[in-house]
Amino acid sequence: MNTEQVGILSAILIYLVAMVYIGFYYSKKGGGDSADEFYLGGRKLGPLVTAMSAEASDMSSWLLMGLPGVAYMTGIADAGWTAIGLAAGTYLNWLLVAKRLRRYSVVCNTITIPDFFSRRYRDEKNVLMCISAVIILVFFIPYTASGFKAIGTLFNSLFHVDYHTVMIFGAIVVVGYTVMGGFMAVSTTDLVQSIVMSISLVIIVFYGITVSGGWDKVMENAGALDGYLSMSRAHNMADQTSSPYGILNIVSTMAWGLGYFGMPHILLRFMAISDEDKLTTSRRIASTWVVISMFVAILIGIIGYSVSVAGRIPLFASGSEAETVIIRLAGLLGGHGFIFSVLAGVVLAGILACTMSTADSQLLTAASGVSQNLMQDFLKLKVSHKTSMLAARLTVIGVALIAVFLAWDPDSSVFTIVSFAWAGFGASFGPVMLFALFWKRSNYYGAVAGMITGGAMVFIWKYLVRPMGGIFNIYELLPAFTVACAAIIIVSLLTPEPDGEIYKEFDSVRK
Repeated sequence: MNTEQVGILSAILIYLVAMVYIGFYYSKKGGGDSADEFYLGGRKLGPLVTAMSAEASDMSSWLLMGLPGVAYMTGIADAGWTAIGLAAGTYLNWLLVAKRLRRYSVVCNTITIPDFFSRRYRDEKNVLMCISAVIILVFFIPYTASGFKAIGTLFNSLFHVDYHTVMIFGAIVVVGYTVMGGFMAVSTTDLVQSIVMSISLVIIVFYGITVSGGWDKVMENAGALDGYLSMSRAHNMADQTSSPYGILNIVSTMAWGLGYFGMPHILLRFMAISDEDKLTTSRRIASTWVVISMFVAILIGIIGYSVSVAGRIPLFASGSEAETVIIRLAGLLGGHGFIFSVLAGVVLAGILACTMSTADSQLLTAASGVSQNLMQDFLKLKVSHKTSMLAARLTVIGVALIAVFLAWDPDSSVFTIVSFAWAGFGASFGPVMLFALFWKRSNYYGAVAGMITGGAMVFIWKYLVRPMGGIFNIYELLPAFTVACAAIIIVSLLTPEPDGEIYKEFDSVRK
């Protein structure tokens, strides 16, 4: 192992040890001693941790791998409109949902999203809770798999070590600090990880511009490609042509923003803040960070192409290859001596941060779905606190094992996996959450109809309708979200209205 590799590995190992230590620290502070502490941190998060842990758990490996890869291959249109939709969705989620969900969850005395749905609609049989928990498992497993896949790709691309071995090692680290410290460990590590991600973005942008020959050279190379810098055309790297990026494409792509209203691991942060009045500060921090980080991620894709033209890294031919652009740039940076190799290690730790900050939150949410919602609330199993916590930790391990299996193929695309899971949550939970918070006439039957319809339509549209092409070639979240909203409205109006107690509770939260 040469000096450069020692520097890179040193930075990564320091980062990994720090993450595990945080888990150990909160395990000693009682982070896993009760369900409220393990799943929601006892509602003690401050505004900074709330904001940054929410956004770090949101972005995943998609930020430093998926988004730059899309920008590299197709130019700014697809990646740009996606980023605009996500930025709008982030802001609206914090503005509209955060405070009311925090207040409503306290009134209903709930610590998980499935639990909130059931208590909001007085679902005595906990059917909504069961459906929600199953949806969480179905869509979080592939989402978590995308994170583990990113870990394997990172070390395989840089050190040419076995993809499967390092993927499993990364999964063990994530599972380790999650099962030890619970929600507070996950949220604190997410804050640290968001800082590492930010540093990584800054380092790689300035280095990439330098290697390319300067900013003017980057723009010259990008401008030479047909439609590459246009928001109304998409470039095709295979044949060096472009095609129109019309209104339908724009609306479909911006629909990514709708997904925020249904993301359990993000919504939980709203419920966990210590004071709802602090959410305004959190919103400002989160919205600013999201806009800047996505802009820089797209810029990295464009800069990466220019570095390829300069002959410093390969010219990528596929989306899965292009997703390694930041890894290649980090490897290039590490070749300039020990100090630069440490900086490269920080960049690579940033990729790990993106991955781990999402995977840990998803694993914890899945654990609550099985241990708290399915076992105790739906199946009515009388278990001790110790058994409940054991079930939660075993669920984390079980979900991680299945995710590792799904991520076994090193040629799978991070962006593709994440987009499907994102659509699943956005369509299944998003409409139900919005109507639960803002329409008091919505009822239990409408919520069940909306949740099932939204989740089913994601599969139907992606695998049966979208392959037809033409006007049907739109992101599955948009039609699924629309159909779910319609189902909630129609079914709620056709079935008995909620009782007076539910109306009274709704009005008290609104005021």
